[in-house]
Amino acid sequence: MTTTSFSAVGVEPFPDVRRGDNLAVAITEALAATGTALADGDVLVIASKAVSIAEDRYIPYTTVTPTAEAEDLAQRTGKPPALCQIILSESTDHYLASASGPIIARHRLGYELTSAGVDRDGDRGAWLLPADPDASARALRDAITRATGIPVAVVIADSDGRADRRGSTVIAIGAASIAPLRTTSSPTGKRQEETFTDLVAAAAGIILGQRGRGAPLAVLRGLNYTPSDTGVAAILHQQHESER
Repeated sequence: MTTTSFSAVGVEPFPDVRRGDNLAVAITEALAATGTALADGDVLVIASKAVSIAEDRYIPYTTVTPTAEAEDLAQRTGKPPALCQIILSESTDHYLASASGPIIARHRLGYELTSAGVDRDGDRGAWLLPADPDASARALRDAITRATGIPVAVVIADSDGRADRRGSTVIAIGAASIAPLRTTSSPTGKRQEETFTDLVAAAAGIILGQRGRGAPLAVLRGLNYTPSDTGVAAILHQQHESER
């Protein structure tokens, strides 16, 4: 399935999401308040930070005891020892992209992310990724579809750095009702798999921005995609330990 054009709109203003909030309700209310009417097949791209806050995936530094490994990592990167310990606890392995970082870590769910997807909250604590991003995407899809009566797809997007360059991009960590891979073919018959949900997340990332810009939701319309609940986890080389 190819796409020759599509539209993308940010849903702004969006209310501040607080720990334990019903994110689906916040989304549907923001859609109504901004006059953003959904259409069948729209793809809602939601920043993972909003999902993490709603799911209360917070760890205060006061509950963390850094190990010697975390202390050493803190010395090399300049990050708080408690934050380094959280990153280590959330990952199965890691390396530094340069002598002082960033930390590139294999999250225990199988994602390779900067700092294992851990989002620093100043000097107070840190936000973890959603416990099961694909399940979170499905739950949001179900609730939004029930509330609006419009079948939609959902992609949960996370900002991520690359080991070979400065700056951040956006990737998908969860998806519902949209296949994570797209297979394209050339006139010569060569076939290539593309991480389609990453392309979708990156397109929305132009609107969502990075580091708390305040636009956690974008609606993409006109995308041709295969409906599927396969989820992003299915295409990871290393999946959750319990699934291997």
